[in-house]
Amino acid sequence: MRTIRDVDVAGRRVLVRVDFNVPLDEQGRVTDDRRIRESLPTVLDLVHRGAVVVLMSHLGRPGGRVVEELRMAPVGERLSQLLGRPVRVLPDCVGPEVEAAVAQMQPGEVALLENLRFHPGEEANDPEFAAALARLGDVYVNDAFGTAHRAHASTVGVARHLPAVAGLLMEKEIRYLSRLLHNPEHPFVAVLGGKKVSDKIGVLHNLLERVDAVLVGGGMAYTFLKAAGYPVGRSVVEEDKVDLARALVERARARGVEFLLPEDVVVAERPAADAPRRVVPAHEIPEGWMGLDIGPATARRFTEVIRGARLVVWNGPMGVFEVEPFAEGTRAVAEAVTRCPGTKVVGGGDTAAAVEQFGLLERFDHVSTGGGATLEFLEGKELPGIRVLQDD
Repeated sequence: MRTIRDVDVAGRRVLVRVDFNVPLDEQGRVTDDRRIRESLPTVLDLVHRGAVVVLMSHLGRPGGRVVEELRMAPVGERLSQLLGRPVRVLPDCVGPEVEAAVAQMQPGEVALLENLRFHPGEEANDPEFAAALARLGDVYVNDAFGTAHRAHASTVGVARHLPAVAGLLMEKEIRYLSRLLHNPEHPFVAVLGGKKVSDKIGVLHNLLERVDAVLVGGGMAYTFLKAAGYPVGRSVVEEDKVDLARALVERARARGVEFLLPEDVVVAERPAADAPRRVVPAHEIPEGWMGLDIGPATARRFTEVIRGARLVVWNGPMGVFEVEPFAEGTRAVAEAVTRCPGTKVVGGGDTAAAVEQFGLLERFDHVSTGGGATLEFLEGKELPGIRVLQDD
């Protein structure tokens, strides 16, 4: 797979798919700019090498129509601040007016197209829409790993019209995530959490062939605890996945993989900061209460396993970390992973938000910008946005 290092971009129009799908507050201001910051190395490299840089991204889910609250202007403003140079936000992403504006750009200048998903052709991978986008560039760069699992016009269609290469962020994502699947270092520990077992089924199936230990927390743990025959009160459980959870544990044991569930949990009647809470053994969750975090004994046990790892992948928080009384388990795991001697990879999404909330982001080797894309990559699936960049 070629990257931007392999092409001469001086004086050429470089059309870059970035993932600037960032949260905005009610005033339309960017509240978390990590995805923008992660693509800065690619943008700056192209700028310094004299390219005309045309960036394109989606924002939110406008459903193929113009939604004023989802315009790219606030994103362009934040990008301009981070780059320390002007960024022109164009009024649309295709059409004669946009083509004329791009034609007038000088080497080293940066423009940001309007929200791709204002057009239904984007998500439909419409050939005409892809061709219209391609008219804005001489070279296509995909730096949007977070959308690489989508076969959209801007991730797949454009690559059929222009020389296509990976950006530096895309290259970094693939390099680190591939280390988890191909000849991983051992001991290799997977820490999995989040709400649903169903979100992690494919990842579990694939990683059980590679890991030495699996540590399970978060809402998904209660489906496994129920599969073990324990009462789970009002905890989140996927009833239709209980048998599958039992089978996964049995498969792990058959392969000699250590599969750890919580020993104790923090329970409350509701996920609120003012709700009465207590720590109980994982097999004694009271009726009417719900598990909302792993307990201190579990955190210590997980820390012991993580401590000796040469490779750790962590995807999914250990509890409702957004509510401070239920954040301690996720914080303890985050700190344990940062202290382990091996390579430390965070699988994006809520987990990335958690480590950023705890101020630990810089202490990980790689924090993925993907959510669904990361999960599908770890499942071993072929991502269409990566496939079109690869040499046959």
